[in-house]
Amino acid sequence: MTDYENWRLYTGTSRILDPEERDRRWPPAPRWRTFAGGPDEPPPPDDDPDGERRLGRQVISDNTDERIVDLVNVALRLRRPLLVVGRPGSGRSSLAYRIARELGLGRVLRWPLSTQSSLRAGLYDFDAIGLVRAANRRSSDGPAGADIGDHVRLGPVGTALLPYRLPRVLLIDELDQSDIELPQQLRAIFEDGGFDIPELVRAAGYAPEVTVHTADPGRTAVVRSGQVTCHEFPLIVMTCAEERDFPLAFLRHCLRLRMPEADRASLGDMIAAHFPDDAQGSTEIVEAYLRRRGDWDAPAIDQLLDAVHLRASDDVPAGHQPEWERIIEALWHRLPPAEPQ
Repeated sequence: MTDYENWRLYTGTSRILDPEERDRRWPPAPRWRTFAGGPDEPPPPDDDPDGERRLGRQVISDNTDERIVDLVNVALRLRRPLLVVGRPGSGRSSLAYRIARELGLGRVLRWPLSTQSSLRAGLYDFDAIGLVRAANRRSSDGPAGADIGDHVRLGPVGTALLPYRLPRVLLIDELDQSDIELPQQLRAIFEDGGFDIPELVRAAGYAPEVTVHTADPGRTAVVRSGQVTCHEFPLIVMTCAEERDFPLAFLRHCLRLRMPEADRASLGDMIAAHFPDDAQGSTEIVEAYLRRRGDWDAPAIDQLLDAVHLRASDDVPAGHQPEWERIIEALWHRLPPAEPQ
């Protein structure tokens, strides 16, 4: 293995790195990106149904984009978030799942954003009403720490910032849909590598250690003195379209990665991952997809996979070209142009 190959933990080939080799080669964090969280939480869940659904089966391929591979490895080494831009269907979100699968980092934590998303929702939720009702159902001795923890649930960002031995992979999806203040608020959290839960800080006198729920189904974690601080800074993938402007201070904190459009080889690998047997007619479907891709209303990747699924079905008249073209036209229907504002 060359020095350059040894420098790369993530290769983009879908070859899963041996855990012992991963641990041996895992790079230390820069001093300014080292955090003192701990003791470490148990490893995250290995199974990730969402990742399997998005990526399909493992297909080894050397059809990699060297620029993407290098930037992912830089983000791993410097503990910096990745801001991934590109058109829908370019693989922005699936990059997080590819990294997690290849490096064995467990279940991806995903936070899909909207204009209504708040930073607190990503960090934690505190059910104050539920706590009061629980207190009313028992004696009036005052709330216990376990009672408080029953009503606290860490969000995807909060769970990612727990002290794990290896970083969690956090996908913050559609950042361009968020409130204008959210990127700067996230930057402050990323700089600190943690956050306080005020409700637990106030309770620390009688409940210094509180077991709370996390964003991993059925999992809990211990929060000490109301503070959540990471051990290894998470690998953060933030996706957005190209039209959103972000504050310069936020952009300086991130590594910016532009995803290219998938080429024929990449689309072929994707189809092979989702269709273990040769998918009938997939080549001509890919060609039709590529012809439409330059249009403003080009079909998305999931529409491409839908077409391959239909064509591979025994019930679809694959041998009748006019009928099949009508099916494709209905599936990839043209959208009306947007009305001027």
